[in-house]
Amino acid sequence: MREDILEAAERLLIKTGNKDAVSIRAVAKTVGVTPPSIYLHFTDKNELLFQVCQVHWGRFDAHLRNATEGIDDPVERIAACGRAYIEFGLANPEHYRILFMSKPDEQPSHTDVDELLCLFGFTRLIQAVSEAVERGQLVGDPALIVFHAWSLVHGLTSLLISHPDMPWPDRETLTKHLLETSMRGLAPDRISHEA
Repeated sequence: MREDILEAAERLLIKTGNKDAVSIRAVAKTVGVTPPSIYLHFTDKNELLFQVCQVHWGRFDAHLRNATEGIDDPVERIAACGRAYIEFGLANPEHYRILFMSKPDEQPSHTDVDELLCLFGFTRLIQAVSEAVERGQLVGDPALIVFHAWSLVHGLTSLLISHPDMPWPDRETLTKHLLETSMRGLAPDRISHEA
């Protein structure tokens, strides 16, 4: 039953493109049960939607793996992760909004942050950043660089989702510019000149 509920909520979310249209009543009707049956598996709509997104975004790791496969240079892998992150977020805007743009009170209280970090490609990003620092290609605390990179791609993804009608430059050109200038700013020659 839990899987049926998740699949029905996922279909409704994709069909409507709007989390507000995915009500407990609509999900129950799609599954063919009464609304109270949903509450046996999920405490509320927020938890249901968050679980739908976690399942959906489990595919994100495969997307990142494919985007970075065969790239030996860790800095290039970081850039590939960034591009893949933005692509996936834009291809799944409502899921992205729920997971990364929801208010804290709209998220389940028992959200496992470590699980989310693994789920959303942080493991691959952490590995690439750590390797780049070890090789001397980037300078700084790897944890700070990881959150720097995430803030960059999240910011662009969020803006593109929230303001699709802005007169944006070509998205690929903009993404490339942001990622390249960001990584260049963390390069050892840049850091040593500023020191």
